[in-house]
Amino acid sequence: MKFLSDKVTNNSHGQDSSYFLGWQEYEKNPYDEIKNPKGIIQMGLAENQLSFDLLESWMALNHEAAAFKNPEGESVFRQLALFQDYHGLPEFKNAMAQFMSEIRGNKVDFDADNLVLTAGSTSANETLIFCLANPGDAFLLPTPYYPGFDRDLKWRTGAEIVPIQCFSSNGFRITESALEDAYKEAQNRNLKVKGVLVTNPSNPLGTTLTREELKLLITFVDEKGIHLISDEIYSGTVFESPAYVSAMEVLSELKDKTDDVWERVHIVYSLSKDLGLPGFRVGALYSNDKMVVSAATKMSSFGLISSQTQYLLAAMLSDKKFTKKYLSENQKRLKERHEMLVAGLREAGIECLESNAGLFCWVDMRHLLSSNTFEAEMELWKKIVYQVGLNISPGSSCHCTEPGWFRLCFANMSEETLALALKRISSFVASEQPASTGTTSPRTSNKSSKRKGFTKWVFRLSQNNDRNRER
Repeated sequence: MKFLSDKVTNNSHGQDSSYFLGWQEYEKNPYDEIKNPKGIIQMGLAENQLSFDLLESWMALNHEAAAFKNPEGESVFRQLALFQDYHGLPEFKNAMAQFMSEIRGNKVDFDADNLVLTAGSTSANETLIFCLANPGDAFLLPTPYYPGFDRDLKWRTGAEIVPIQCFSSNGFRITESALEDAYKEAQNRNLKVKGVLVTNPSNPLGTTLTREELKLLITFVDEKGIHLISDEIYSGTVFESPAYVSAMEVLSELKDKTDDVWERVHIVYSLSKDLGLPGFRVGALYSNDKMVVSAATKMSSFGLISSQTQYLLAAMLSDKKFTKKYLSENQKRLKERHEMLVAGLREAGIECLESNAGLFCWVDMRHLLSSNTFEAEMELWKKIVYQVGLNISPGSSCHCTEPGWFRLCFANMSEETLALALKRISSFVASEQPASTGTTSPRTSNKSSKRKGFTKWVFRLSQNNDRNRER
């Protein structure tokens, strides 16, 4: 007899994806410098630990806020502990809106009244889908995309995802033809398209959308009469040019506020990546549509941010001297760590897609496949997890159109741990039988040496692994 509902037992959660399976293997055998030096190093977690010392320093200097005291030194614990309106603390919403503007170079003004607080960006994205789509409706997403979207957008809402197929030949950029093809594919499947969702900067690519791409997207949703959700949770991680451009910035340039498309562009944000606070569960959605804001605010009662968290972060984000220093220093550290990973991989004969943001690199290992198939990609992934001792995310888990791409995270570990991970990769490649193919990979990062090609290493993978194709 089945005691659980169809909703919780269906397979749309995506928990069986290699993205999540890699985490499970890591948790069974986690690397520790002292206790388990041969364990699996976690490179599948997009977490920012590079600037935690800056947060801790602020906490030490602002112990009143951490102790829930107001600037006069009086305790506010009682009022924070009592039941709060789920609209959120006004002080925090104002501080959050100003921080979002600061990250975007103050080129965009955010109205705190249009901000809905949620328990992380996962909740924000799902809430928007609940507000905009009925079960069976579809959203178009450019590939490759964050594997968690299969859970966040589909599992409880009943919505569908139709991929916008992007390719390495142009650096996985979004094109008009790809948008139209995805829209037609949805129509062929009798799916009603309600919108397009993009991550900017991209997870997993680590690239920012160009102004031209954003114009294309806004024009597309305007013509189709659908929505655009721009997930901008990595907007503060842009460490190199081109500068970050928000969908709201381009919208304000293209359209008057009286145009109805103004109410069909929505922003998702979070403090999990830019401030490295995923455990605080602080997210938000922003919309110029008052009906969306009202509906989302009602739904936010299922995933509130605690009053204590809001109070503490209101004080932190209101400290403009701190936020300016933090954003600048964090971006500097991200750039240095990114360069370390790219250089280390290049020494091992592995290249990355050229990127300028995020906590990860999109790594080209196509030359390490035994064949140009997703089965071969899974063989390589298993070898890297179990033999090399690194948990990385295969491109198939991100719905990449081409086998052989992987996401590697670099900001969730110490410099020493990253150096060890690079040593393991280098030893792994060197231990195999090399053979030059004389081919090159398109649009890969190669700024330091400006080489047009690199040596290709090919090896034969074990045939004993399961050959399950994952798309």
